[in-house]
Amino acid sequence: MTNQKGQGFGFGLGRMKELAQAFQKAQQIQDDAKKLQEELETLRIEGQSSDSLVIVVVNGNQEPQSVEIKEEALTKTASELSQIVTAAVKDAHQKSTDIMREKMEALTGNLGLPGM
Repeated sequence: MTNQKGQGFGFGLGRMKELAQAFQKAQQIQDDAKKLQEELETLRIEGQSSDSLVIVVVNGNQEPQSVEIKEEALTKTASELSQIVTAAVKDAHQKSTDIMREKMEALTGNLGLPGM
């Protein structure tokens, strides 16, 4: 099959070079994404209640790693304790989401993709 100029599919040397560069960039992004995934698994992000009575630690994948409840929290009612644990979990989740977003933007920043 030829185009109007009698050339094959339009894959001249310039196009082949562009294609090779695109594949190379895609491989680099895949490698960087794998490194990021490994980094997120080892990352420890701490969230806490406003009164610091409960501290929750999650990794960069937002998986809970630990919960620390200080002795003073044990004087709270069940409802109050539930609220401060929830606040600490929300804080850890928000911080981990922000970190993940920043790292993903750094990874995809040079792609020029819309919406990134």
